[in-house]
Amino acid sequence: MELSEAIALIQNDHLPPSGPGIWADLGCGSGMFTFALAHLLKPGSTIHAVDRDPVVLKPLPNPNGIAIHTLQLEFVADTLPLPPLDGILMANSLHFVSDKKALLNKLTACLKPGGCFLIVEYDTDRPVQLWVPYPISFKSLQPLFFSHGLTSVQKLGERTSAYGRANMYAALIGMRDEG
Repeated sequence: MELSEAIALIQNDHLPPSGPGIWADLGCGSGMFTFALAHLLKPGSTIHAVDRDPVVLKPLPNPNGIAIHTLQLEFVADTLPLPPLDGILMANSLHFVSDKKALLNKLTACLKPGGCFLIVEYDTDRPVQLWVPYPISFKSLQPLFFSHGLTSVQKLGERTSAYGRANMYAALIGMRDEG
């Protein structure tokens, strides 16, 4: 996937927010979606790029000068040493999590009131060995997040997967303001 395609997939009316934000990209890999998100955030924002493997980001454009901090840890098992977050991006990482309910309990506690999730996944509930062991379709994503107090689940877009079998989708999930 090219950077322009990643940007187009996650672009939405809620980004950029009114001011700088603090985000985490959980399971960032080489950073394709980290940099896509950086294109959408306001200058002064921060992204914490987290992966279980040593984080080596591709040298991609960052036109807004977003601060990107890398952190190697297992976001499912380890404590997340992050500040309160405006948003959490999970691009092709939620399908590696077997207990999604437990993870969402942990992650929603990391969000500021009004925080959101930005999810990119394969639109299937059928596992693909090794690559997508615990997939979650958009249809299954909705009740999962609603059961955790998030009040809106919006499909942003979809594209054909390079691997076939199922399209990729992007979804924005909003949290109820607690202010």
